[in-house]
Amino acid sequence: MAGTVIEYLQKYGDISFREKPLNDVDSLALCQLSYLKFDGMVSDVRHNGPSVTLREIAERPDVDKLFGDVRFEKENRALFEGMLSGRRFRDMKLNCYINLVEKEWETQFSAITFILDDGTLFLAFRGTDETIIGWKEDFNMAFLSPVPGQEYSVKYVNMVTGWLHQPFYIGGHSKGGNLAVYSGMKCAPFVQKRIQKIYSLDGPGFRPEVLKECHYNAIEGKVVKLLPHSSMIGMIFERDIHYRVVESNSHGLLQHDPFSWLVEEDHFVDVGDIYESQKIMNEALNEWILS
Repeated sequence: MAGTVIEYLQKYGDISFREKPLNDVDSLALCQLSYLKFDGMVSDVRHNGPSVTLREIAERPDVDKLFGDVRFEKENRALFEGMLSGRRFRDMKLNCYINLVEKEWETQFSAITFILDDGTLFLAFRGTDETIIGWKEDFNMAFLSPVPGQEYSVKYVNMVTGWLHQPFYIGGHSKGGNLAVYSGMKCAPFVQKRIQKIYSLDGPGFRPEVLKECHYNAIEGKVVKLLPHSSMIGMIFERDIHYRVVESNSHGLLQHDPFSWLVEEDHFVDVGDIYESQKIMNEALNEWILS
C-alpha cells in the first residue's frame, strides 16, 4: 500500500547511504528539510565553520525554532522525527547554511548542504517560504532572468564545492528546484562535472532563451524533474523538457505539497502524465507569460 515520505523513513530510515545510495525519495526528504529554520544552529556558508549532525541539533534547547513556518509545522516535525529515528539521516552532517531576505531586491534565498555517510553532498535550495518577499520573487522569475536568487545559487554552489570536494547532488522543491537547475547550468565547468543529479521537485522552468544561453543541454541528462498529477507551478515555461509525474493523495494546487506525493517501497508512484485538463490550462498560462 502506498504511503508518503514519512512512511518511507519508517521503513528505510535505518539503512545507511553506504548500503543504499541516495534515491528520488531521499531527495524529497532533504529538499523539504531545507525549509526548516536552521539560523544560529548550522554554520553560515560565509564563515566556513564546523559541521553539526541532525542528532546534535535535536538535542538543542531551542530546537523548536526549526519549525517557525506554521504552514507545515506538523508535517515538518514528523519529517524531522522520522529522519532522526534511523541511522540513514540521524548522523548526517549539516553545514554551509544561508538565509537571506532582501526587501530592496525582492529576494528570499536560503540553502544548506547535507553531508551523507557515503561521503556525497546534497546541496538543497529552499523554495518559497512564508515571507511576502519570497512570493514577490516568484513573480519576478516569470519575467526577469537572472533574478538575484538565481545569481546567489551559482555563487553558493561554486563556494561550497570549493571547500568540499566530494561528488554532489543539487536539489530543491518549488522555486528551490528552479535554483537547483540554474546553478547546475551556470556553475564553473569543473564543478559541473562533479554533479551526480539535479532534482527539481515541481520547480518552475525557464524561458526558452535562458535555456539556450545557459547551455541547458550540458546538464540535461542529470536533471530529474518530478511533478504531481495536477502540476501548475512546475509546468511554468515547460514544453519540451523531460519530466516524470508522481501520484498524490491530494487535489489541484494542493498537490504542490510534497508531503502528499505517494511512495511505494523506496520509489514514487509514477503515473502517465499531467491531467489533460491541467495541460490545457498550463499551455494557456505559458502562452500568456511568453507573449
